[in-house]
Amino acid sequence: MSDLAAYVSLFFSAFVSATILPGTSEAALTLMLNEETGAPAILLLVATLGNVLGSVLNWFLGRFFTNYRDRKWFPIKEAQYDRAVGWFDKYGKWTLLLAWVPFFGDPLTIVAGAMRVHFGFFLLLVTVGKGARYLFVMQAAALILLD
Repeated sequence: MSDLAAYVSLFFSAFVSATILPGTSEAALTLMLNEETGAPAILLLVATLGNVLGSVLNWFLGRFFTNYRDRKWFPIKEAQYDRAVGWFDKYGKWTLLLAWVPFFGDPLTIVAGAMRVHFGFFLLLVTVGKGARYLFVMQAAALILLD
């Protein structure tokens, strides 16, 4: 696989992983590191960018489409949405640093849009959280791959 193809596939894996759809961006990143495909710094940047842009899509869904959350096609279940709203009410915008957490982070980013969190603040917190997660995955992979 060429480096460009690796970067593109990692970007889309990370993007999809940030939406309600299931994804495996951490596994893809680890595999690419194991196979020494691409430069690690660029892999980190691409994974973070793709994952953040997926969360941006969620923010826009929340901002403009939560009026339709009672519809079958809406991407998160009512219970997930209510739980994320509860977290937002209890802990505030800073919970966006946890937007990377599986099953919880995606609805949280939708709720952020619905609750009209300032987009710049949203982008900053989500980028920090998701970038730190991928950096941790890379460090863990490096330790494991050294053995």
